[in-house]
Amino acid sequence: MRIAMIATARPTFVVDVARDRARAARALLTELGAEVVGPEELVMTPEDVEAARPYLDGADQVVHVCASFSDAGPALALYADLEQPVLLWAFREPGPVGDKLWLNSLCGTNLFGHALARLGRQARLVYGEADEPAVRQKLQEVLAGRLPAAPELPTSARERGDPAAAAEALTRLRGRTIGVVGDAPPGFTPSEYDPALLEDYFGLTAQPLTMAEVFARIDAVPAERQVAEVAAASAAQPSLTALDSDEVAGHAAVTTALRDWIGEDRLDSVAVRCWPEFPTQRGVCPCSSLSRVADDGIPTQCERDVYGAATMLLLAELGAGMTYLADTVDLEADRNLVRFWHCGAAATELAADPAEATQYVHCNRKIGVAGNFPLRTGPVIAARLTEDNETGGLRLLIASGTSIPAPNRFQGNSADVVLDADATEFIDGLVAGGFPHHTVLAWTDVRPGLRAAADQLRIPVIEW
Repeated sequence: MRIAMIATARPTFVVDVARDRARAARALLTELGAEVVGPEELVMTPEDVEAARPYLDGADQVVHVCASFSDAGPALALYADLEQPVLLWAFREPGPVGDKLWLNSLCGTNLFGHALARLGRQARLVYGEADEPAVRQKLQEVLAGRLPAAPELPTSARERGDPAAAAEALTRLRGRTIGVVGDAPPGFTPSEYDPALLEDYFGLTAQPLTMAEVFARIDAVPAERQVAEVAAASAAQPSLTALDSDEVAGHAAVTTALRDWIGEDRLDSVAVRCWPEFPTQRGVCPCSSLSRVADDGIPTQCERDVYGAATMLLLAELGAGMTYLADTVDLEADRNLVRFWHCGAAATELAADPAEATQYVHCNRKIGVAGNFPLRTGPVIAARLTEDNETGGLRLLIASGTSIPAPNRFQGNSADVVLDADATEFIDGLVAGGFPHHTVLAWTDVRPGLRAAADQLRIPVIEW
């Protein structure tokens, strides 16, 4: 079998390890008898993507190795016209406890799966290292022409909540406004949204603000208000005093500007394009500013995830309390455990110990300010509204589990969740089912209300 293997990565992750994993993947495919073609080096630039395109011609199967996280730009550029499903290969996280995500490979694979689904294409997942027997067996089956079947997505026939209460929650949503800063980050298809769907389903509106406009607001924050916010934030989170004072001051200006905008336009949530402009042009990461705003009771979303905002607002109206938007980044199948993580924008109350909600530098950018603490333990649900590519409407993902006590596995905000359903099936379904890389974690079980609200809106529920 002629295999076109393309391995993508991003320089903000540990490229040397990503390169080693990609080489091991290529060696295994060759050892198993495949004729492997494709770039021998990591694909990291638009020029690299274009150079990889000719290798697809005449290939019997494409194996796309997410050697580290990258956006889904390569999937959009390379696979829009590909007929057969793409085999997406994700690796386990190799870094020590408490360090940054070295690869974030699974999350990148999740993002690729979503992009392929929006193109009307299909993905299958291989998860693990090249020396694992299960990985070898799956690849042997692929080379024998037996591509894994698409996982069956579970529909929900479980208990529904009070229809009247669900209707009241949906009524309260109508007229709410989501502040939307900037465009979707490039290659982040889950951050794209249809304003008409927000209006039709929920009566939600989006209030846009360009990057230039938000930066102008930040520049207009008076010095005395900036100083006051530094003092207030440092009193609440003393770990700020150990960070670079200029970055903490920039963080304070971002927080103040966002609060002013929320007050002036009566916003109910804020979805922010948090990179690349904030760190590259302003020298500050807005993660902890989003956390401060969340501490005020306003749900916030990084990476300008507007459907994530709609999910959080719906959960709040159903009584979920404070929630958090997180990536799905790691799987330990033998423990039925999935790790959820994001860079550090969690509200203080969601910390496993709010008194230890440490503020630190961003894991990849190495500038301030981002939270660095584990998330709350106990029963947890994961939910996500996203587009339904078959109907053109929306669909709803639900899962549940228990967030267990554990060290902060990855720098930022982590939760180790033992799922109630089969964790491997959940991960396979996320990727092959074309779901976003972000889900919303809630520590109050509002699943009956979610199901009832979805029924009233005629939104299909996929529930593990």
